[in-house]
Amino acid sequence: MDLCPCGSEKAYADCCEPLLEGKAHADTAEMLMRSRYSAHAKKKYDYLFETTLPESRKEEDRKETAAWSRKLDWQRLTVRSLEAGGPEDEKGTVEFVARYRKDGRAFEHHEIAEFVCQDDRWYFKDGHAPQQVQSVRQGPKIGRNDPCPCGSGKKYKKCCGK
Repeated sequence: MDLCPCGSEKAYADCCEPLLEGKAHADTAEMLMRSRYSAHAKKKYDYLFETTLPESRKEEDRKETAAWSRKLDWQRLTVRSLEAGGPEDEKGTVEFVARYRKDGRAFEHHEIAEFVCQDDRWYFKDGHAPQQVQSVRQGPKIGRNDPCPCGSGKKYKKCCGK
């Protein structure tokens, strides 16, 4: 059984293949997002163009997306969160991380994608990177000349701070 690249754990023939072949349409924003990932993995670039909101489509985007994606080895998709996007909704948002390899190096594409439903069909509208979360130190700052917290008796800069 050929598993679907979208990470659903379903057979490709029972999951995204009918969408990519034009035999069915996505019922939800998440389903469309997963099928668009599968389109990258299966190199079905026309599907990406056809499932983009008609007023957002640009021929040069079709070519650039295909050229970019063709160089990548798509590894795994993780859906982080969903907001609306069900069969009865008109809009939906899907936060996801798509992992891929390029020239043997691993990369992640983290995006919050917006979808709209028009005439009973879901379309990709736009995507943006999530806001970065600032981390805050939980303890006091260790100075270079302070004793090392590991208990060695050495200065931090000569021990764990090396």
